[in-house]
Amino acid sequence: MERDPRTYAIIGAAMEVHRVKGCGFLEGVYQECLAIELGLRSIAFEREKEFRLEYKGTPLQRTYKADFVCHGEVIVEVKALPELTGRDEAQLINYLKAATLHVGLLLNFGRQSLEWRRLVLDL
Repeated sequence: MERDPRTYAIIGAAMEVHRVKGCGFLEGVYQECLAIELGLRSIAFEREKEFRLEYKGTPLQRTYKADFVCHGEVIVEVKALPELTGRDEAQLINYLKAATLHVGLLLNFGRQSLEWRRLVLDL
């Protein structure tokens, strides 16, 4: 994996949240804690950023909200599951396509240790 200081900083913030809170809470608790930790670390982020979807050039009424967009270009999805699956990765890939962004992080707080995956999409 290439070194990326942006995702490294986000993962560090997530590790601190997991160290303090442990596993066992619902996703929303970790989202709120991560927002606080990102702020404490001066990591620029937008929470629940909304993206429009389209089909063959026609805008859809449906939108999706990314849990976080950090540094204006990294989508961060927070989970609290027993384990991450290919379905979670597929969801993040679709989010990256919809947002026309290249880098995403899946952060799973539902295990004894923080589980994370960094995905890079070539558009």
